[in-house]
Amino acid sequence: MTPEKNRDAHPRVAIIGAGSWGTTFGKILADGGAHVTMWARRPEQALEIAEAKRNSKYLPGINLPRSMTATHELSTAVEGADQVYLSVPSQSLRENLKALRPLLEHTDVPIVSLMKGVERTSGLRMSQVIEQEIACDPNRIAVASGPNLALEIAREQPTAAVIASRSQETAETIARAARNSYFRTFVNTDVIGTEFGGVLKNLIAVAIGIVDGVGYGENTKASIITRGLVEMTDFAVANGAQRETLQGLAGLGDLIATCQSPLSRNNTAGRLLGQGYGFQDVVKQMNQTAEGLASVAPILKLAHESDVHMPIVEQVKMVLDGRMNPRDIAPHLTTDDDTPQEERTNHGQADGGGALRRAFQRAFHQFRDGRRSSAGD
Repeated sequence: MTPEKNRDAHPRVAIIGAGSWGTTFGKILADGGAHVTMWARRPEQALEIAEAKRNSKYLPGINLPRSMTATHELSTAVEGADQVYLSVPSQSLRENLKALRPLLEHTDVPIVSLMKGVERTSGLRMSQVIEQEIACDPNRIAVASGPNLALEIAREQPTAAVIASRSQETAETIARAARNSYFRTFVNTDVIGTEFGGVLKNLIAVAIGIVDGVGYGENTKASIITRGLVEMTDFAVANGAQRETLQGLAGLGDLIATCQSPLSRNNTAGRLLGQGYGFQDVVKQMNQTAEGLASVAPILKLAHESDVHMPIVEQVKMVLDGRMNPRDIAPHLTTDDDTPQEERTNHGQADGGGALRRAFQRAFHQFRDGRRSSAGD
């Protein structure tokens, strides 16, 4: 085996950010054979991961692999790394990248975003912020997304994800590293669709949490999820994504997982809003960042610029601003008038029960037998 192939089989990776998802992804990589160094901001957290092989604050009860270590020194974390993964809150990414740039500017290592948000001030996707701040070839950048609730995966419950990069080679390199007996990765080259799928499902999950907190039942939630997929698809396609990506793991798959699980931070935030807590109270109660709360305003701004109507996200914003009683949220009922409307997206594509059923079947078959779709995920 050549040294290059050996490096590809057992890469040295750095993960910047030791929250629940960053630590879980480190476990995924380590269980797949990689040598993993986590970077934690707090020295005591780094020490616990390195010595006790635990991250008790974010993954209670989970034993981490022996091949995982950690440090609070950024330069130590990335030294000699073959791949660098970023898992910090989206609103602090740019600040973290300024510190990383001098450590990465003379390398050609892939940089992988594990984040699902957009920058509040600019509306940029995380891969765009990385490209700006690191000033690197976008073919080096990849993003990971899918139905990935951290604690379930840390418990080694089987799931799948998609790795997207403009470079097929980069996507496949990361996918080979990020797979093991309980975690399967697919690939595509639709970075826009993969990132927006991960962002937009958070907003729908906040809406589901709100109606759950109010006490509404499964009919209400099912209708919002279904129409939410339409909103997600319309928005993403209008901003350059491939429609098929939103029917795959990064869209529909992530939407199902995030909307139905109490482990979802965005669902939890929405539920607190539905129970009558104000925005600031919700933020105080959350142990970790709910990316959907910060993404609502910039997504609506982009939607307005793209001429895409997003009634679900608009009503979430009204609840967040205190302009709507959570009990009044019913975005799936909004119409311009009383004229019966076709169940179509803004782009003229039918999205009835048959289309949704086919999307569910497609996501299931991808995981069951690994068959690649025409979109490549």
